Amino acid sequence: MADRGHARWLWLTLAVIAADRTTKYLVEQQLPEGARREFIPNFAALVHAQNPGIAFSMFSESAPHWVAYVLMGSSAVVVGVLVWLLVSGNFEGAPLQAALALIAGGAAGNLLDRLLHGGVTDFLELHVGRFSWPAFNLADSTITVGAILLAWELIRGWRRPVSERA
Repeated sequence: MADRGHARWLWLTLAVIAADRTTKYLVEQQLPEGARREFIPNFAALVHAQNPGIAFSMFSESAPHWVAYVLMGSSAVVVGVLVWLLVSGNFEGAPLQAALALIAGGAAGNLLDRLLHGGVTDFLELHVGRFSWPAFNLADSTITVGAILLAWELIRGWRRPVSERA
């Protein structure tokens, strides 16, 4: 059974899932699919886009039907492994545990979306001048923040002398 000290980070995973589903639900209810409303001129727009593919809409056009099952299966495996790592205590320290919880929550949020809708609801689009970042959602953001935090902590750990690593 998981040690409560390690399982305590599951609250962050669950909070990410709840916040992600809430923001997607609001967009789904308030904006018709395909809508775009700029709320910070020349920088940010609220959109309602369904993405059946992966990041940056890869595989969203003309992807074989089985790709959706591969995405759902691989997402479920990733979420399972991350939650196991989180509660098993294999990663010590708040930053590493927070990183795992953020990534797991974001992956679970997008997996839930795929199960409910067959694709992921994206709703935020950023652009500066002619550069436009593809639409994304809260789950994508937490995955990104978690991955950056995880990379930072791993790099920081490698830079410490072996005798100080634990």
